Amino acid sequence: MGIFLEVLEYPGEIADEIAHRIPERGSAEIKYGAQCIVRDYQCAVFFSAGKGGDVLPGGRHTLSTKNIPILTNLLALPWGFKSPFRCEVYFVTLKTFADMRWGTTDPVAFRDKEFGLVRLRAHGTYTFRVAEPALFVNRLVAGDDSFTTGEIQDQLRSIIVSRLNDFLGETLTSILDLPGQYKEMSEALRGHLGEEFRKFGLELQQFYVQSVTPPEEVQKAIDARSSMGAVGNLDAFLKYKAANALEGAAAAGGAAAQGMGMVAGMGFGAMLPGMLVDRTAPQAAPKGQVFCAGCHNAMGADARFCPGCGKPSVVVVRCLQCSEDLPPGARFCMKCGTAVQEKTSCPKCSADVVAGARFCMKCGEKTGKAG
Repeated sequence: MGIFLEVLEYPGEIADEIAHRIPERGSAEIKYGAQCIVRDYQCAVFFSAGKGGDVLPGGRHTLSTKNIPILTNLLALPWGFKSPFRCEVYFVTLKTFADMRWGTTDPVAFRDKEFGLVRLRAHGTYTFRVAEPALFVNRLVAGDDSFTTGEIQDQLRSIIVSRLNDFLGETLTSILDLPGQYKEMSEALRGHLGEEFRKFGLELQQFYVQSVTPPEEVQKAIDARSSMGAVGNLDAFLKYKAANALEGAAAAGGAAAQGMGMVAGMGFGAMLPGMLVDRTAPQAAPKGQVFCAGCHNAMGADARFCPGCGKPSVVVVRCLQCSEDLPPGARFCMKCGTAVQEKTSCPKCSADVVAGARFCMKCGEKTGKAG
């Protein structure tokens, strides 16, 4: 049995509803001269016998052959006492649907020049509106009594992620370049996605890429690289940290200082001089090498004068007990306390021999006359 309607309207009180069908079931019997009230944020799409009729904009419309000529031609029936207008009306919202969210359900595989193959996750927002109501109803709404953003959001998300995969593979080389490319990426993707949205009668108004994030292990690698860059000179950094640790322990005193002393005793104290040494100081000469008595720079074994300061060279004196190199004029070894003695060389093996020794301590060769 038909539904008799004098006034057709739908206020559209559901926030996420895009289209609403009247009547929800079957078709409506609309009298000639009936009123159709369309809000400014709506349009009314008429359908009859499975074919689309006129699209009425906002305002109050009197249904007649002037307003719906296509429906009149389709039906072509004598009016009599029965209205020739039997149809369904779809009220379509033309407002902008804002803060629509998109994101990757599964990570997107991407070949990065720095980290190799990584899997990325991305998310952002977009806004859209219905631009072609008749095409939108035919492509998406069909015979539904109500159509909301939730029914199309998954499909739009799939389109966005698909285009994102293509874009990353064609333009991006490394995720390290991402922070400065979000704006350009958003604009480029909006251009590609606009064509896909228009196929459904929709207009993509704004599109934003908010973040593209790599897996946790890649994030740790990026953090480590950033930390090394912030440290800069590692040698200077270690010296700075060691000095701060010693200063803090000295200021704390008591148990803290004792704890620091235990750490030093366990090896840190042995490492610290090497960390704090001035690497620009001249290196000590190897044992037996000639060095300058004035500036202590190492010289060649046959050098007679220092090329740095011009002073005569001095042969290193070595302790016969512990083989420690001694400064010129030393009378006792500063390491083991042994008195410095004059020495000569064994005529056979050239080993050092204390002056006055009768036999070489190394090979037993007689070095002097028997006493």
